Amino acid sequence: MTASGSTAPASRTPGPAATGPLAGVRILDLTAVVLGPLATQILADYGADVIKIESPEGDLMRANGVSKTPGMSSIFMAINRNKRSVAVDLKTAEGQALLHELVKGVDVLVHNMRVAAIERLGMGYEAVVKLNPNIVYCVATGFGQSGPDAARPAFDDVIQAGCGLAALNGHTRGAPEYVPSLIADKTTGMAVVNAILAALFHRERKGEGQYVEVPMLETMTAFTLAEHLGGLSFDPPPAKAGYARLMAGGRMPAPTADGHVAMLPYTNDHWVAFFTGVGRPDLAERCRTETRHERNGRVKQLYADMFEQTRKLTTAECVALCDRLDIPCTRIYALDELPEHPQLKAVGMFQPLQHPTEGATVAVRPATLFARTPASIRSAAPQVGEHSIECLMQAGIPRERLEALEKAGVLRQYRPKA
Repeated sequence: MTASGSTAPASRTPGPAATGPLAGVRILDLTAVVLGPLATQILADYGADVIKIESPEGDLMRANGVSKTPGMSSIFMAINRNKRSVAVDLKTAEGQALLHELVKGVDVLVHNMRVAAIERLGMGYEAVVKLNPNIVYCVATGFGQSGPDAARPAFDDVIQAGCGLAALNGHTRGAPEYVPSLIADKTTGMAVVNAILAALFHRERKGEGQYVEVPMLETMTAFTLAEHLGGLSFDPPPAKAGYARLMAGGRMPAPTADGHVAMLPYTNDHWVAFFTGVGRPDLAERCRTETRHERNGRVKQLYADMFEQTRKLTTAECVALCDRLDIPCTRIYALDELPEHPQLKAVGMFQPLQHPTEGATVAVRPATLFARTPASIRSAAPQVGEHSIECLMQAGIPRERLEALEKAGVLRQYRPKA
């Protein structure tokens, strides 16, 4: 029996050399695309044994991004390492039966399907909890299931629009604009990680699993309004929503004689020190007489004064001055420059790996550091169905039955070319 009282599978070996704080936790991963796979990869990096369920055709994200060979794209490899892949046709009764056997031996089930779709597969919460009473069952929905949008499809763009982020991002241009990153998927994915960890902690304390829902729209609304609730904090609102200091503009990369820097004189002393340091005691003296509220009220002019001075300095000179004055500052890095970022390079953020089929690859290592139970990259992103027979045999299903299902097309087992 596990600490929660559920029956453990025949083997609880989480994978090769798993050392993270979640070593020994087994997760059945029915997620696809980005949101769910990012969440389960973080949990896998933390040591969990993640069994990724795919259709025989594989996760859609296997085709998105840069690829050397079909099915192993850059995006898929970036968010699916440390997992074992089981490829099964869940549209068949035999495939669903295989999944039921896997459910009995896991601690967590997580999916990002619409609720009606997973119910049709016989894997809704009520069906699963009968097979595994103490399971933590986590669903990432597009919209909270008690609202009118419960059944609507949701993708990153739709959520950016619905939570106010697209309008906020384009407010200075007078037209909404998406953030050029899957920010809703990734942020909600991290919320899924938090939710699962909290539910596992509760299970350790109380010995009971539970149903957990992480809706994208609501998660991203809370994320966006953390600093932008503004006047809506009060009833009736004395002002509009929005953090005035950011909405007013001004805070943007500072132009230099040969490029740009990101610098943020945050305190009164910072502003005084900067203007003094560039030989403008008049501007420094003005800052001495301003309260924080006064500075926030004239942020555009303040930054315009700063930009006038940074244009006279090279990027290197500006960074050096800010370093000397302890003002937060960095040059602007392009994506392709990040592997040579001095900090990232020193801490080994980009980890070289040898992929069994893709050859030499590079991964961004787990960023969180655990002193006693380090997170790690233990295995590369799997091929479709690379671990189908292995995982299902661990669930107690005879090899002969699995090989018969493979021949019938219900199960796919990856077999390397000779």
